[in-house]
Amino acid sequence: MLRGLVHVLAWSLATGAAVTLSWWGVHTVMAGTAYDPPRALPITAGGARAQGAAAPLTSSTERPEASRSPRGKPTPSPQPASSKTAGTRRAPTAATPSSSPSASSSGQVKSYDTDGGRVVFDLGDISATLVSATPGAGWSMQVWKTESWIRVEFTSGANRVSVFCTWHDGPPHVEIGNY
Repeated sequence: MLRGLVHVLAWSLATGAAVTLSWWGVHTVMAGTAYDPPRALPITAGGARAQGAAAPLTSSTERPEASRSPRGKPTPSPQPASSKTAGTRRAPTAATPSSSPSASSSGQVKSYDTDGGRVVFDLGDISATLVSATPGAGWSMQVWKTESWIRVEFTSGANRVSVFCTWHDGPPHVEIGNY
């Protein structure tokens, strides 16, 4: 009986030590990530009515079926990464926001849909802040921030999509590059 009790005590101590070590390792790794918790932007009560919008508000997790180009012609939705040829490179292009609702006095909130996911920036006159970045299914995401730019990179296998927002030499400018 005493031998069985000693075995149970030893197993309990070893299990507790393993769980503690695992938790400490995961906590240490997660504490060093560049994740910022989402922040809420103030919403004005008359904001939607002032723009004459009669359509109901949609969820931020919904994806539009097709966005509109600057000329008003519909453009197709982004294709899944699996339909792209691996290893192809396209030059960065100036991004066209898929929606641009007004925000608080800090600027405009603009959303950019890419093959890898969706990025939302609050674009002010002289700077920008990242509101949210959501990777698509099968994509991972990494974020870098400095005093004069923000970079969000979506990765899936060999495919990469980078969304750059810079404001070091003027008002914020967003470019999207597929690599």
